[in-house]
Amino acid sequence: MLSVDEARARILSAFETLAAEDVSLDRALHRVLAADVAARRTQPPTAVSAMDGYAVQAADVATAPAILKVVGEAPAGGAYAATVKAGEAVRIFTGGPVPNGADTVVIQEDTERDDATLIVKEAAKPGANVRGKGIDFKEGDVLLKRGRRLSARDIGLAAAMNHPWLAVARKPRVAVLATGDEIVRAGDPIGANQIVSSNGPALKAMVAALGGEAIDLGIARDEEDSLRALSRGAKGADLLLTTGGVSVGDRDLVRTVLGAEGLAVDFWKIAMKPGKPLMFGRLGDTPMVGLPGNPVSALVCFVLYVKPALSKLLGLAEEPLSPERARLATDLGANNFREDFIRARLSRNDAGELVATPFRVQDSSMMATFAEADCLIRRAPDAPAAKAGEWSPVVMLSGV
Repeated sequence: MLSVDEARARILSAFETLAAEDVSLDRALHRVLAADVAARRTQPPTAVSAMDGYAVQAADVATAPAILKVVGEAPAGGAYAATVKAGEAVRIFTGGPVPNGADTVVIQEDTERDDATLIVKEAAKPGANVRGKGIDFKEGDVLLKRGRRLSARDIGLAAAMNHPWLAVARKPRVAVLATGDEIVRAGDPIGANQIVSSNGPALKAMVAALGGEAIDLGIARDEEDSLRALSRGAKGADLLLTTGGVSVGDRDLVRTVLGAEGLAVDFWKIAMKPGKPLMFGRLGDTPMVGLPGNPVSALVCFVLYVKPALSKLLGLAEEPLSPERARLATDLGANNFREDFIRARLSRNDAGELVATPFRVQDSSMMATFAEADCLIRRAPDAPAAKAGEWSPVVMLSGV
């Protein structure tokens, strides 16, 4: 059986970043940039007022009170065309361009006005309340880098940079195929020996959460014709995910049936728990990950192997599997030869350190505890017993 790290490396080696497509700014949220974005303008394009008040020469308001003559107005979106001379003031509003000759804005609250006469009651320093040209950014500045997942703030920045369209990685198309006579869709009639399928909905939601487009191929019965017919819907997808049917039972047909359809298996079985019966290969031009049928096993394997594959397809920077660590809240026994991933809640101790509290029962069928978990405690193969308070690497479940 392969180690977790070797399996991840072999899976990731099968994927390349997808081609770019242009999308309008209002459709770019959470998409991943396929190219650097440089500003098309300088912001602000000229010095502007940061407050409502009066544009003046600093020398005229170095001491207070000062009496000036109001000679004009500079509204936002407009301008005062003449040059401000000594002893003059121009009414200005937030965002209005600072006129030539002026270098300071005195705020409205520090003044009194009688028609064209302005009394400045508080002295102001040179440059007060003025936003200099290019204080935010300058034309040509690269402010958004390739491989960045765009936040709402990034969308605002791109708009300010005058980009109505952005080049982003195409969404990975992921076909999801559940298998098994024992499962039905939520809301459908349930037989005496059947359960509701949670894997398919969870996997599709995870794909969407990570920026992909899920293609629901349905539920294949434990019959060769059913599995063969539904699997053909994966043609053209960037990845096929199956769940169930990859173990060693007589009715675990995925390897046999898809093998007849051209599936070339790279590996099968990983030295880990939960999730040992994971299969990886290629069905024609489509990479295929065969996930276990137990819900927690399937979703843990998704986090460990499919999530980084989707990141690579999107052009995101590769992240180590468990860069975080937490202190153990309880003792843990010695591990066996399989790497273990233990569901746990996270909290912080008085020192502000992360503390991982494992769930008492770790059965791979229990979706309730997986939904509550914040992380997976990562236990190396043959790890000795660990005491409460010791540090342990953890795999965060954020993002899914």
